[in-house]
Amino acid sequence: MRRKLAAGNWKMNGTGAALAELEALAQTIGTPGCDVLICPPATLLHRAARAAQGSAIAIGGQDCHAAASGAHTGDVSAAMLADTGASHVILGHSERRADHGETDAQVRLKAQAAIAAGLTAIVCVGETLAQRDAGDTLAVIGAQLAGSVPDAVTGATLVIAYEPVWAIGTGKVPTLAQIGEVHGFIRAQLTDRFGMQTGAAVRLLYGGSVKPANAGEIFAVGDVDGALVGGASLKAADFAPIVAALAASRAHP
Repeated sequence: MRRKLAAGNWKMNGTGAALAELEALAQTIGTPGCDVLICPPATLLHRAARAAQGSAIAIGGQDCHAAASGAHTGDVSAAMLADTGASHVILGHSERRADHGETDAQVRLKAQAAIAAGLTAIVCVGETLAQRDAGDTLAVIGAQLAGSVPDAVTGATLVIAYEPVWAIGTGKVPTLAQIGEVHGFIRAQLTDRFGMQTGAAVRLLYGGSVKPANAGEIFAVGDVDGALVGGASLKAADFAPIVAALAASRAHP
């Protein structure tokens, strides 16, 4: 059985005062029966790791550079993230792909760097509304997986997050059948490429307007091992019910 994961992406939100929400979340969830991850902005990583120490919450970054070091002003390496106490890093998020022009090849190099630094890479994939309407969803997801995921991965070093671009922050959510179709496709692609053992071990998260009101039904879909949550992860009162819904859901073999 894959261990379920509730991951929160704070994006470009939060100063030191936001750590009170992290502390409140830790107190609220206790030992939840699933993995919990918060990815705050880089300025908070070290303080967040200290605040979460001894709790059920792990800390992750939102991006890293593919190089270990060098003349890359404003960038952060995977080793630097690990040095703050981070254990995971989100890579290839649609906002990075759109706002910074990140390609599959660049995401792949970042994932390789993250894994080499001892981090778990959360690689994001997802289609736009135009691609969905054109019937190209699976072709787009397949190309992103092939281009963005390194060859040397395990269930411990890789997580895939399916985030349809058109559902992020919009309140729109794919049907449960659509989520199931894409997650099943991703599982098949991973199994074909890496073999049954690794393909079955990689956790698949759904992201895109996940809220306490819809979390339970989403987590009941086959091959949905958790969620990558944006806005609803900023407040403990919003994220804790999502964590509870995931902990109560049936684990997928």
